[in-house]
Amino acid sequence: MLQVSHVTKKYGKVKACDDVSFHLEPGSVTVLLGPNGAGKSTLMKAIIGFLRHEGEITVSGFPSKTPQARRLLGYVPEMPSLYPNLTVGEHMEFLARAYKLKDYRDRIDRLFHDFELDDKRKKFGDELSKGMQQKLNLCLGLLPEPKMLLLDEPMIGLDPHAIKQLKLTMEEMRREGKTLLVSTHIIDSVDMLWDRTIIMQNGVVRANVTRQELEADGRTLEELFFDVTEGVDRENVSSAPGEE
Repeated sequence: MLQVSHVTKKYGKVKACDDVSFHLEPGSVTVLLGPNGAGKSTLMKAIIGFLRHEGEITVSGFPSKTPQARRLLGYVPEMPSLYPNLTVGEHMEFLARAYKLKDYRDRIDRLFHDFELDDKRKKFGDELSKGMQQKLNLCLGLLPEPKMLLLDEPMIGLDPHAIKQLKLTMEEMRREGKTLLVSTHIIDSVDMLWDRTIIMQNGVVRANVTRQELEADGRTLEELFFDVTEGVDRENVSSAPGEE
């Protein structure tokens, strides 16, 4: 579904992403872990096509910046970017028309019900709390029903109900054969969701491990993360399977 090949992104002399390569299969949830400044958000923006970069990124065989790839991709950024003069309902209507969606109003109703935004339809974007803005941010990313969804720190600011609903939505998408890439630095928030983890540090992929591989090794995701980022037992995890 997603192929990232030798992607490098520089800001001046600093490499935010340094020769990053990995492949994600359909119907999987991959968690992208790393400390602050690891390059996670830069990589997500490169995949979605917001940044110029060296290397190649394809979605179902299409270069990521082509219309064919963008029709397959959805993106939930870390910081909601809402229009202050549009209401919650108008945001969804605007996106639906931009994507030329059909029969979308029932889906809007379901998303608003699931994320408890029904009573906020007529509120303007700048009238919402940060948590409500993040809920709307999620609804906007989910509305087009993308084949692949990128979520950058999606659970920050959410209340317990919204976190539970997001996890249920992610599990449903996985069952439907869709691909999810979730960037976070909060390990507990995704500990039970993932099929593969990619751990970055200083712009480099330090580990690329499936859940089955980690369980066979007898370690938890948290143990792997600290082994990698704090330099313990790095030799066992630094090579990504298939990326040597």
